[in-house]
Amino acid sequence: MLAEMRIQGLGVIEDAVLELHQGFTVVTGETGAGKTMVVTGLHLLSGGRSEASKVRNGSGKAVVEGRFAGVFAEHVARIVTNAGGEADEDGSLIALRSVGADGRSRAHLGGRTVPVSVLSDLADRLLAVHGQNDQLRLLRPAEQRDVLDRFAGDPVARPLGRYREIRDEWQSVVTELADRQNRSREMAQQADMLRHGLDEIAAVDPQSGEDAELAEQIKRLAAADELREAATAAQAAVSGAAEGDPDAPGALGLLGEARRRLSGAEDSALRDLEPRLAEAAVLLGDVGAELGAYLDGLDADPERLEQVLARQSELKKLTRKYAADVDGVLAWAEDARERLSTMDTSEEALAALAARRDELATELAGLAADLSTARAEAAAKLAAEVTGELSGLAMGQAEIEVTVRRRPAEPSDPQALKVGGEPVHAGGSGIDEVELLLKAHSAAPSLPVHKAASGGELSRVMLAIEVVLANADTVQTLVFDEVDAGVGGRAAVEIGRRLARLARTHQVLVVTHLPQVAAYADRHLVVDKGTSGGVTRSGVTTLEQSERVRELARMLAGMDGTETGRAHAEELLAAAESDKKSTGKSPRKRRK
Repeated sequence: MLAEMRIQGLGVIEDAVLELHQGFTVVTGETGAGKTMVVTGLHLLSGGRSEASKVRNGSGKAVVEGRFAGVFAEHVARIVTNAGGEADEDGSLIALRSVGADGRSRAHLGGRTVPVSVLSDLADRLLAVHGQNDQLRLLRPAEQRDVLDRFAGDPVARPLGRYREIRDEWQSVVTELADRQNRSREMAQQADMLRHGLDEIAAVDPQSGEDAELAEQIKRLAAADELREAATAAQAAVSGAAEGDPDAPGALGLLGEARRRLSGAEDSALRDLEPRLAEAAVLLGDVGAELGAYLDGLDADPERLEQVLARQSELKKLTRKYAADVDGVLAWAEDARERLSTMDTSEEALAALAARRDELATELAGLAADLSTARAEAAAKLAAEVTGELSGLAMGQAEIEVTVRRRPAEPSDPQALKVGGEPVHAGGSGIDEVELLLKAHSAAPSLPVHKAASGGELSRVMLAIEVVLANADTVQTLVFDEVDAGVGGRAAVEIGRRLARLARTHQVLVVTHLPQVAAYADRHLVVDKGTSGGVTRSGVTTLEQSERVRELARMLAGMDGTETGRAHAEELLAAAESDKKSTGKSPRKRRK
């Protein structure tokens, strides 16, 4: 869970620390005090888009730091480890996000600088933020389908994953087949050019590194006379101009004479030098033998030089046309063979591709039908659960319907697929269109929720959906940002009751203006604003019980200074506490 969050230099908040309860924490405050900065900070900590305009004037940068406790599940530990981060000694994990006044952003996790996307990946496992923007987004058809899929979980996720894999392959084959058919003449010309090049290279049969080896051979063959003269002179200097010639004994002969003279000397100091001369004689003998072997192997054959030059000329013709060197020519040939494998426009190749396309289409149609069935089953359950939530939100006669319909394909649709003999559009998320409908009462028609509900009713419908989805969430911390806007009276009490019930299985953080909701919280934080020296600052305070009474009285139409307001606030707190105790015996289990 998110145990603590510190916000510095963000909006009107100069420096504030939020210590969050493991159950239900509520954040309240007067309009303009900076409550939204709490949610903005959470968005930043979750890897959301940074805005320089959110940085407090004069602060230079905004910093949001979060301390997560008890989060080291396997999938979270993998993210932290891959980022090079570490947990603190107490097992908690520190995440930090800073945004400069110039708009530049930095992120840290477990003591290491990380890309912002790493915080986003972490937040996907730990946090879910539900706000007014989410409500508006849920009115879009694609988002409604995503809501259903998220609610359904694995029964939809598994076939959807397999559907996407097969669809990608099907589209690839369809595109390749159309490309070959439409560009058959052009591809045939390209294929002829590639085959000609491959035939030309095969005729020469170059070997890797051969051009460099030939260059060395040519140097040696072209300078054979000079090399022979140098090697012969060196051999004569080592071994002597001729064997037994006393006039030119060579280095070996001179060493032999030196050894003879020292070995017969009367002084032991001179005799001790003789073994070292013997070692030098052995070394010179080896050099002389190697020089002789070099001379024996030195080829001065002009015909051989012509052959090597001719071979070099053949290789240069290839390197002028295909690459800078022989290794590049071989790489071009390999690439050409791969390109040729995709340029076969023969009837046999096209028929094979068409058969593969049809095979994949059949498999894809089966997966799409299975996906539709799984969605239809989940839709009935989602509708029932949301309708059940509405009954407790002063909308007892309202009923939610979740429809799953196949999207028909247009005549020219490139993604048309036949499912059950019917042409449908095979999109990236399946063939289904999902829509949330609301029946306000038994005699009313079923209409899209944004058409059937008033402003307050729409907020309650969206909140009911959020509560149901929250039970489907695998994350531990749920954040609700004024999703209760437009709601009041008895419905507000029911919202507070539901959020409190949700807090028995999740950590819940709620930003609200409703005292009926705030009364159900386990911890109450207030964002308050003050002015000093002409500068406005906001901070966050954790309220004690007596302070909660005063804050709830303020929220009750600004009656914080009256006995009546305090009495109403105390009554509200007592009722909420009693309600929580009476319903706490049978906590609702989280969905898997």
